[in-house]
Amino acid sequence: MYEGFLPTTKKEMDELGIEQFDFIYITGDAYVDHPSFGASIVTRLIEAMGFTIGIIAQPDWHTDRDFRRFGAPKYAFLVTSGNIDSMVAHYTAAKRKRSDDAYSPGGLAGKRPDRAVIVYCQKLREYFGDIPIAIGGLEASLRRFAHYDYWDDDVRPSILPDSGADILMYGMGEHQIQEICRRLADGEDIHDIHDVRGTCYMTEPVNTPIGAAQCPSFEQVRESKTEYAKAVKIQYDWQDEVYGKTVIQRHGRMMLVQNPPALSLTTEELDYIYSLPYTRAVHPSYDSQGGVPGIEEVRFSITHNRGCFGYCNFCSIALHQGRRVTVRSEESVLKEAERITKMPDFKGYIHDVGGPTANFRHTSCEKQLSKGLCMGKKCLAPTPCPALKADHTEYLALLRKIRQVKGVKRVFIRSGIRYDYLMEDKNDEFMRELIKHHVSGQLKVAPEHCSAVVLDKMGKPHIEAYKAFQKRFYEITKGIGKEQYLVPYLMSSHPGSTLNEAIDLAVFLKENKIRPEQVQDFYPTPGTISTAMFYTELDPYTMEKVYVPKTPKEKAMQRALLQYFRPQNREIVLEALKKAGRRDLIGSSPKCLVEDIAPRGGNRKGGEGSWQKKNGDRDRKQSSPKNRKSFTHSSVQGQQKKGKKSSGGKGR
Repeated sequence: MYEGFLPTTKKEMDELGIEQFDFIYITGDAYVDHPSFGASIVTRLIEAMGFTIGIIAQPDWHTDRDFRRFGAPKYAFLVTSGNIDSMVAHYTAAKRKRSDDAYSPGGLAGKRPDRAVIVYCQKLREYFGDIPIAIGGLEASLRRFAHYDYWDDDVRPSILPDSGADILMYGMGEHQIQEICRRLADGEDIHDIHDVRGTCYMTEPVNTPIGAAQCPSFEQVRESKTEYAKAVKIQYDWQDEVYGKTVIQRHGRMMLVQNPPALSLTTEELDYIYSLPYTRAVHPSYDSQGGVPGIEEVRFSITHNRGCFGYCNFCSIALHQGRRVTVRSEESVLKEAERITKMPDFKGYIHDVGGPTANFRHTSCEKQLSKGLCMGKKCLAPTPCPALKADHTEYLALLRKIRQVKGVKRVFIRSGIRYDYLMEDKNDEFMRELIKHHVSGQLKVAPEHCSAVVLDKMGKPHIEAYKAFQKRFYEITKGIGKEQYLVPYLMSSHPGSTLNEAIDLAVFLKENKIRPEQVQDFYPTPGTISTAMFYTELDPYTMEKVYVPKTPKEKAMQRALLQYFRPQNREIVLEALKKAGRRDLIGSSPKCLVEDIAPRGGNRKGGEGSWQKKNGDRDRKQSSPKNRKSFTHSSVQGQQKKGKKSSGGKGR
């Protein structure tokens, strides 16, 4: 296996004596050879299989120069937008253009096109004709069915026919990519590869597999919101790797066929993936441009698990990575920790030992292994399932051993803790050691809201679970003589949240002395259940009407209420309270949120100047690898929050 970076230039190709690459991988991200980046896992795996592969990172789509750099591959082009959806990378929840991109050199935006997968594939068709093209990654995975597109404010067809690619790999794609590479090398036509789990293809309706679950067609879901909601339920219901079945959706004269999900990687397979010779570094060609910011939060982090049975409705994990939790072995994780300590700039701090949810180390109940996860139900919400097995013994033992690795000073957990799951563990040993050893002053958790109505639409536990955790956290923190704090993630304007629910949340925050520095407007990213509610104003699982705040004014009100204490928000908070008939919260009494008259010296101590100057919208950090890490990895992309989360939300 090649120990250095994989080839990215014609010069490197020639130096290696390669006349034609077997595969050429095109990505919308800069090339970072770290297992938290999809491109790295997939390309390393292909190279380890004995194939040659060249990487074209962030090609200039205005010319053919980059696309023709290596000529045509022997077997296929592999295309991805990168670690996250290109539209999420480019636009905030308010549809404002971002000026930064954590996955581009120097953190500068503009290095990839909007709808990157479609643009790249169209360019390849223009330059290379009917050459095999396989697509994957988060953008392709979450847009595999006809889907509501927030930026178009319309329903778009599956990205497979939209891009003109031949096959789509969805989810975590190691199994798919290995099988497809082998079969192409054996001479099989890509148009005949129709039986690989975790893939989608287009076919004539006469060839549609028998026994498939059929969604309403693209034309139907585009015309009817009721049909759209029905389609989303069908798509989610059959995504389990045990009982999941083929799902089909007609697009005009052709049929989209989604094969059942790929099987999760075994512990042995995960160990192998993470043993590949990653340099764990940014390609040196970006040094003069300031490197790639996306590496910073994951450079010294370790992924120990995949999958999340938390199953929040606004998160992409269930449709992409899956609900079944699989883990690496203790030995594999410890070897990675040892490798990290030998890195020249390591200062003794492991930044994270996590995944989509850090404290999941096994399935939520034993029957999942043979029967799958319960269709249409959640393991933790609105209350924990009686069959839930909450046990941190194995995870705690792993953390203890990492702490003992020579050269490691501290081990932190930053990728998200499910506090509701933690509170179900009758043994509080993990919680005590978490607080004592693994919190760097602040622990980020995600109650998201306090209203039961909103939390039910989010698929989150009710606020009582957070209150119990908060009480216990501060009891233990005080007991060991530390000063540490909880930093709650909160979301405004999620489907189900009326102005009154937003006001209830503001009151809750004041009563609990919580002043959030960052809040996030709900972001309708492709493929999630919450996005279906946003578009249809229906709950796909009950078909009941759902209130959805959509106007910029109401969304601004709900957002401002979460930071009612900021002087610049006073006027809009006043307007919101008056509109909702909550004048009882206006005044100078302790229960009030704002005064009717602006206090003198709004910028004096205690005013705006005393609060975090970085207002930082969470939606502006959607592309942060700290939040996305490997849970965004998929097929031709390879992959970890809160990936914001593509809606993803680690630990949510």
